[in-house]
Amino acid sequence: MNQAAMCAGTFDPLTMGHLDVIERAARIFPRVLIAVATSPGKNPLFSLEERIDLVRKSTAHLTGIEVDSFDGLLVDYAISKKIHVIIRGLRAFSDFEYEFQMALTNRKLKPEIETLFLMPKQDYSYVSSSNVRTVSKLGGDISQFVPPPVQQALSAKFG
Repeated sequence: MNQAAMCAGTFDPLTMGHLDVIERAARIFPRVLIAVATSPGKNPLFSLEERIDLVRKSTAHLTGIEVDSFDGLLVDYAISKKIHVIIRGLRAFSDFEYEFQMALTNRKLKPEIETLFLMPKQDYSYVSSSNVRTVSKLGGDISQFVPPPVQQALSAKFG
C-alpha cells in the first residue's frame, strides 16, 4: 500500500496548529499531500494561489511534502491521488463531533479511506484561522499563532 497521507483544509490562513499536525503526519508518513480546498463558499481572505504559496513556504523545512488544491469531495480527490489515509487535526472536544461525523460519512462513501486523528500541541489547541484573522485585523500580535510567511502576508493584507 502507498505510504502516503493527506492533510486537507482551507488554510485561510495556515496556523501553527495546522503546521504542528502536518509536522506530526510527516514523522509518520514519508509522503504527505497537503490539499488546499478551493472553498469558494467560505469567502476566504486569501486567494487559493496565496494559500497554496503560504503552505509551501511554511512547510519548506519538511521533506516528503506536496501541496496541491482540490475542489469537490475529499475522498474522491484522495482516491485520484492514490492516498488512503486522511489526517484530521482535533483541537478540542468540540471539534470531535464534526470530525467524527465527517469521518463516518467518508468511510461510507469510500470504505478504503481511513481517517487518522492527530492532536496539535496543547499550546495550539485554541488557535483557529478565524481568530487569527480577527486578531491580525485588529492589530494584535499573531506571531505565536502563525508561521512567519503567514504573519507577513496578514500584515500586508491589513497594513
